[in-house]
Amino acid sequence: MKKLTDSDPETKSPDLVAQNLAQLKAFFPELITEGKDGIAVNLDVLKQLVGDRTVTDAEEKYGLNWHGKRRARQLALTPSTGTLRPCPADSVDWDTTRNLMIEGDNLEVLKLLQKYYARKVKLIYIDPPYNTGKDFVYPDNFQDNIKNYLELTGQTKGGQKISSNTEASGRFHTDWLNMMYPRLKLARNLLRDDGLIVVNIDDGESAHLKAVMAEIFGEENFLGAIAWEKRYTRSNNARLFYSLKDTLIAFRKSDAVAILREARGEKSKEIYSNPDNDPRGEWTSSSYVNPATKDQRPNLVYTIVNPVSGAPVDHPTHAWKYERLEHERHVREKRLWWGQAGDAKFPRLKNFLTEMDEGMVPIDLWDYESTGTTDEGGQEVKELFGEAVFDNPKPTRLIRRILGLTSPNAIRDDNAPIVLDFFAGSGTTGHAVWAQNTADGVYRRHILVQLPEPLDPANKDQKTAADQCDKLGKPRNIAELTKERLRRAGKKIREENPMLAGDLGFRVFKLDSSNIQEWDPDRAALAASLEAHAENLKVGRTQQDILFELLLKLGLDLTVPMAMKKVGGSMKKEHEVHSIGGGVLIVCLSESIVREDVEPLAMGIIAWHKEQAPASESTVVFRDSAFADDVAKTNLAAILQQHGLENVRSL
Repeated sequence: MKKLTDSDPETKSPDLVAQNLAQLKAFFPELITEGKDGIAVNLDVLKQLVGDRTVTDAEEKYGLNWHGKRRARQLALTPSTGTLRPCPADSVDWDTTRNLMIEGDNLEVLKLLQKYYARKVKLIYIDPPYNTGKDFVYPDNFQDNIKNYLELTGQTKGGQKISSNTEASGRFHTDWLNMMYPRLKLARNLLRDDGLIVVNIDDGESAHLKAVMAEIFGEENFLGAIAWEKRYTRSNNARLFYSLKDTLIAFRKSDAVAILREARGEKSKEIYSNPDNDPRGEWTSSSYVNPATKDQRPNLVYTIVNPVSGAPVDHPTHAWKYERLEHERHVREKRLWWGQAGDAKFPRLKNFLTEMDEGMVPIDLWDYESTGTTDEGGQEVKELFGEAVFDNPKPTRLIRRILGLTSPNAIRDDNAPIVLDFFAGSGTTGHAVWAQNTADGVYRRHILVQLPEPLDPANKDQKTAADQCDKLGKPRNIAELTKERLRRAGKKIREENPMLAGDLGFRVFKLDSSNIQEWDPDRAALAASLEAHAENLKVGRTQQDILFELLLKLGLDLTVPMAMKKVGGSMKKEHEVHSIGGGVLIVCLSESIVREDVEPLAMGIIAWHKEQAPASESTVVFRDSAFADDVAKTNLAAILQQHGLENVRSL
């Protein structure tokens, strides 16, 4: 029985460096060599493989570079040793929901989500800090980001200060790019091959953001820079230009998204009518005339006959849009519209509403009428809280239109589209997902991540939000308001749709250090340190804490079904055994297992495992310190292995 420690790969998020090296070695074994710090890549060989004859690797290259980029890339590759601790009391419908709300530094959370959620997310929408010179709340510590997070949120002593990222600092764009780069690198890993990422940004960093995303996602996967009209009135107080828009920069994960359509909104349906009572239903029309001239497209030049007057029709200067055979099909299917009286100069092509179910080609200009404004977003929050607790929140209609780009068609199962927002802020994304699920009957899951950013009532910009936390009896931080917004939004949707059977709940988790103790001895009191580390698990951590760390580190869904059963025999001590994912993971965290318990406990686990009959190999985990001696531990493992449970571990 192998004991899991803080140094084992299973207790960390995936080692992306090791995975990258393994892939390079598989394709190009000659690249891998030995360096002073272990395995290394021979850059000279790499250059030869790609046909680069230059001697130095310091030549100028096209791309966006800044101070700290190399460290930012390394930060994305550094495994996390943290965990996510469950908070059922803060959650809604804990036992049944498949939505997640995670409090913590999104960089560490993205690392922890890699093992299960890699290549499972359909859509990522984020609205990151705009880098406007205000307080910057993601000051990454390149040495220990978990420690940095715990200090930032006041969970450990140290009081790390948040400094303003002003333009006078000399690192204005650099700090912002160093914050965004590793998060986007990790986000890409989570996207499905047919996934999309949309980032909301203003003009201050939009050019830099697009360049960084082109590097991470590939220029060929750029979809568009959508201008979103976030306001509908201008302010004459502005000295120069007044911005009425934000930009939504959209990329796909790969060319698995070869065609992009967006769901038709109510506004787009207004253009359809049926003036000639066509039995095929409502339609709209498009021009039959090509922008190209006859000289430019001679293959599209032919004579059309008006069926009403019988007169031949030729355009004097331009070609038609369609080839002759396609035109003849349009005539047979009576798709040409010559006006109500049949006397139009040129025909138009009928496009029927029933044929547009696949959606419409998206455009890169979104007006406020179809997506709402920040004023509308503020009003939505005010209706829930009774006051404006967030500055300029996004309207749910904007997120719902973005959801329409993915056009998912799924039901409540493991393939349900996952929507991720790791700068959750006011929680608009979660609210919008529920609203859209309710409207179209499609089931989508959401994962929201928000830093519990402290709120200061002495700061006039934060006073209303801080006071709201006081009214709720909650700690003064933004994540508390995110959760409360979700609770109130879900309740409102349920009240408005009493027959709705959809999922309006969410499980709350909080980022923390691992439940597994690190070996950190006090050299001045070594004996006491040895005694303190006799237990591999930290004091004060619950069985539920440990169970969910196992889910994270072994690559299981954080909403996977769980069951508990007491086994061991009526005449002997019964032990609580947890079955996760229908027996894929079986865990017993009893604090004491003596020799007499071994056989009944093992046979109880074996019987329950057979009853569940999981489709894949099972892992069985025990608390290492629970065994009275090595004999008990060895015998228990042997009995389980004799009955086919080969993978037996201890914590």
